[in-house]
Amino acid sequence: MSRGPDRDSRRRSAGSSSLTEPSARFKALFVLLVGLSGGTMALGGGASPLTVGLLTVGGVVAGAALLWYLLWILG
Repeated sequence: MSRGPDRDSRRRSAGSSSLTEPSARFKALFVLLVGLSGGTMALGGGASPLTVGLLTVGGVVAGAALLWYLLWILG
């Protein structure tokens, strides 16, 4: 008798990248924190809204690159 798919989160495959998992939330939060720090620094310096937006996007890209590097050296 089959009971259907296993719903226990502890038994999920290691390749699962759902944002409901704590590690995925932490990774997303880390990238957003790095990205928003660039935008807030620009706001503090009196930059234009376009510059704030560009620095925020650049910070998100830098945060993603930093996260990739950290996972690469730890993995």
